[in-house]
Amino acid sequence: MLTTLLGAGLGAIVGLILALTGAGGGILAIPLLVWVLHLPLQTAGPIGLAAVGLASALGAVVGLRQGVVRYRAALLIGATGMLFAPLGVALAQRLPSRPLLLVFAGVMAWVGWRTLRSLPGNTSGSTSGNTRDNGATPVCRVNVDSGRLDWTAPCARALAGTGALSGLLSGLIGVGGGFVIVPALNHRTDLDLRQVQATSLAVIALVSLSGVASAALHGSLDIGVALPFAGGAMAALLVGQRLALQLPAARLRQGFAWLTLAVAASLLYKALA
Repeated sequence: MLTTLLGAGLGAIVGLILALTGAGGGILAIPLLVWVLHLPLQTAGPIGLAAVGLASALGAVVGLRQGVVRYRAALLIGATGMLFAPLGVALAQRLPSRPLLLVFAGVMAWVGWRTLRSLPGNTSGSTSGNTRDNGATPVCRVNVDSGRLDWTAPCARALAGTGALSGLLSGLIGVGGGFVIVPALNHRTDLDLRQVQATSLAVIALVSLSGVASAALHGSLDIGVALPFAGGAMAALLVGQRLALQLPAARLRQGFAWLTLAVAASLLYKALA
């Protein structure tokens, strides 16, 4: 019973972070399961993936009902990510891990710093409009008449590239997903923050599906731990999404930036330890 309650509580932490930032679930879930529940990495991986996938799917369904998920964009990013993830896994078998972790830690630190730097000039926190924080015109823009993204060739390339990078990094070092998708959508589109986060959750759910199915087929998914962990994540995500509606978008972006910097620091430690 104690393990069940503890698992649900740890899952709630993951779900809350997912709801507020649209990212961070996978990178938090596995360390929590390993350090607190003392699970082996081979067991923690599928459980974390299942919880993040289910919680993200729930968030995406809520977003679809609210009309804030850009499902065509999510399908393109998700499909491309699923195609490139095996390539990342294959490269991980051949490339030294320390330089890869150092490079990715640097990239994530840059993303976090860039996000923090953009906040003072954008006090409302809104990411909608015709320009991004750096003044550049996004390649993917919402049509004011239809309310949908205009699917131009540059827009399709940008979204496909986002999926490719996310899948590649996920397979290569186990980190990617929302940490790639959220800043890419912020930079490449004129979607507001709620749409960016909801679309990111939809992509994470799609990419997690294949991994969870594979783990279940191979019998490596511990249902007894996965159910309370996923249940806590899903419940907290629903609460977190309500909370996010009450918070300024600038604060949410600030939280994402600091979370990104924390993950960069953890990757740096992992590479040098």
